[in-house]
Amino acid sequence: MLTKRQNLLETIHGGNPDRFVNQFEAFSIVRNSPYMIHNAAPKLGGPRVVNAWGVTLEFPEGTPGAFPVHNEDTIVVKDITKWRDYVHAPKVHYDESEWTPFVEQAKAVDRREQFVTSMVFPGIFEQTHYLQEITNALMNFYDEPEAVHELIDYITDWELEYAKELCDHYHPDALFHHDDWGTQRSTFMSVDMFEEFLVPAYKAVYGYYKERGVEVIVHHSDSYAATLVPAMIDMKIDIWQGVMEGNDVPALIKEYGGKLSFMGGIDSAKVDKPGWTREEVAAEVERVCRECGKLYFIPCASQGGPMSTFPGVYQAITEEIDRQSKLMF
Repeated sequence: MLTKRQNLLETIHGGNPDRFVNQFEAFSIVRNSPYMIHNAAPKLGGPRVVNAWGVTLEFPEGTPGAFPVHNEDTIVVKDITKWRDYVHAPKVHYDESEWTPFVEQAKAVDRREQFVTSMVFPGIFEQTHYLQEITNALMNFYDEPEAVHELIDYITDWELEYAKELCDHYHPDALFHHDDWGTQRSTFMSVDMFEEFLVPAYKAVYGYYKERGVEVIVHHSDSYAATLVPAMIDMKIDIWQGVMEGNDVPALIKEYGGKLSFMGGIDSAKVDKPGWTREEVAAEVERVCRECGKLYFIPCASQGGPMSTFPGVYQAITEEIDRQSKLMF
């Protein structure tokens, strides 16, 4: 029997997996770091907090994660042309003693079984709209492209500095990086605009991780992003996690399998909801496994991590994927 790590590599490289890769099982995620500990995050149902970038966040009950709060008082960047007056990147360099517990967590992972995985969020695009508010951010791509380029370069430089710290301390085998690039219906910007503003930034960041020995880059975007797949390949992404049913996943696998693998296919909103049932979960898992097949595909909920909004859903999906493995392999 292949290890979880071996089975994932066989799957994404078109080899001979002996079962479905079951959601996030191959990734041992070292989520925290001294930076993350010092970067305030809201608790589910708790009060708003201001993080290390100055962004106000809240985490309402019944939602899958924390969200930025934007009003006249909380928007960080009031004028994109003066972004330097507002944006001050947090530090990433900390005493070694603060890294120790997380380094020990990475050391404890059996790397034959799982990938030691660093996790980075929010992504570069998300950081631009966290700082500005989403409508303002998208308008500024058109109205003030020079300033937006400058802000993206600034965020990218910070990400590269943080990447060096993660690689120096954890020596990760994989990276799990968030950045939502669209809604369920469309991308937030045209392919040309995406390639102009974001592809160079991600080629720099993901290229650095690859140079530092990161074997697998997983990018989360639970959205429509089918038109961005060639750009993902150019960025050196190995797995697009969060791919939703509306992207026509089987068609993407047929066209791009071998260049990119797809992790998702189960829209969280369909099964991770109040009153969810095991029958609904089983039907969705069976559908996606049979439609997408055994290679270049990892069945998974679209949500960006090994979790669910409502208790029991993630475990139910996991058990149903195991059931399909027994039936299909």
